[in-house]
Amino acid sequence: MAGGVWSTQNKVRPGVYINFLSEKSSLGSLGERGIAAFPAPLPWGKPGLIVLDAASFLDKSLSLIGYRAGDARIRHITAALAHASRVLIYRLGAQGAEKASATVGALKATAKWGGLRGNDLSVIVRQSLDQADAFEVVTALEGQEVDKQIAETVEELAANDFIDWTGSGPLAATAGAALAGGTEGTATGDEYADAFAAFESEDFNVLGVPVDDVPTKKLAVAFTKRLRAEGKKIVAVVVNYPAADHEGVISLKNGIVTADGLQVEPVYLLWEIAAMEAAANMNQSLTYQSIQDAVDAYPRLTNSQTEQALLNGELVITASNGRAYIEQDINTLVSYTVEKGRMFSKNRVVRVLDGFANDVRRIFEQFYVGKVDNNQDGRALLQGEIVSYMRNLQEIAAIQNFDPQSDVRVLEGEQSDSVMIEVLLQPVDAIEKIYMKVRVR
Repeated sequence: MAGGVWSTQNKVRPGVYINFLSEKSSLGSLGERGIAAFPAPLPWGKPGLIVLDAASFLDKSLSLIGYRAGDARIRHITAALAHASRVLIYRLGAQGAEKASATVGALKATAKWGGLRGNDLSVIVRQSLDQADAFEVVTALEGQEVDKQIAETVEELAANDFIDWTGSGPLAATAGAALAGGTEGTATGDEYADAFAAFESEDFNVLGVPVDDVPTKKLAVAFTKRLRAEGKKIVAVVVNYPAADHEGVISLKNGIVTADGLQVEPVYLLWEIAAMEAAANMNQSLTYQSIQDAVDAYPRLTNSQTEQALLNGELVITASNGRAYIEQDINTLVSYTVEKGRMFSKNRVVRVLDGFANDVRRIFEQFYVGKVDNNQDGRALLQGEIVSYMRNLQEIAAIQNFDPQSDVRVLEGEQSDSVMIEVLLQPVDAIEKIYMKVRVR
């Protein structure tokens, strides 16, 4: 008996023809958030893009950026990864950095990456206690062992996460040789352009720019505006630059004081703020959100200074009752228009709109563009997909008052391969001001 699948009922032979189909459901889902990108100088690491995942940061931070996760020297990066699921760092100054090195007899040890951190490496070659004719070759970082190999000759050694070996011949014991000669390169404006170009091909939510020079901030704002205009809805976080006056740019005003008394300047706190913005869900506002391990604002602003900063479109850190928190989750947009009213200055609202744009683009590119017929049935399928997505947004209180019958329209476009989609959505904001009238009898 014949069998198989069918597309039309035109089979000649008797048989059973079965198509197995999944029940129709929405292909799209809400996209994941939590990826922040930073161009920044580092004393260790490969040139270009370094990817740090929160799940593996404890294990890999030493080899990737030269410090353990708990080291105070990278507490700004660790703070970012306490919120973001992934941090992308473009290492500035790596191209011109010199590698530290040391020679021990026939063995030459060269730091894997250029930079000052290589000068903290040392090599110890000692007689093996287990093998009579072999030596233990120990790589140490600030005196702590990070690698150990047993070999008789230089050729038997394998490169590790910190050192590349060269030379030939038998090994010789030494009490220890410190690597030296490692230098930093110089970060330039061109490198920031290279960093932004590298980020452009990556998926991320927020760009953090931890510098305080105006030309670089202008470059970052221009980059952010261009990507947003091209459909990639990212947000930039900068320091003291309310002049951006744009819903896609957040300007951090001040810093914090930590529980152990450290005064954290805004340029360092920016790492954590950018990660918090990246990790915030579409239905979440960071207004009054506490900063981890922060007990005060630095500097503290007076009431009038705080109000003026908010009117300027600056994100302000406020202190109260032994904690520091974000006063209001806003961006730099202050020049409101008919097309972009005050609601566009709220980061929660922008997250909803940006999430909608990014998700719809991703869903359509993956499942619809070039795959669905541009006829009544195909357009109905598109409309159903958007309606399903909007219902998801309403279920998590990202939007409200959605009417599936009237708030989404998918129309035939002006060309045979185009459609016109009209959507009405109302983002939900957070309660930030409570006005109360109390009558006393």
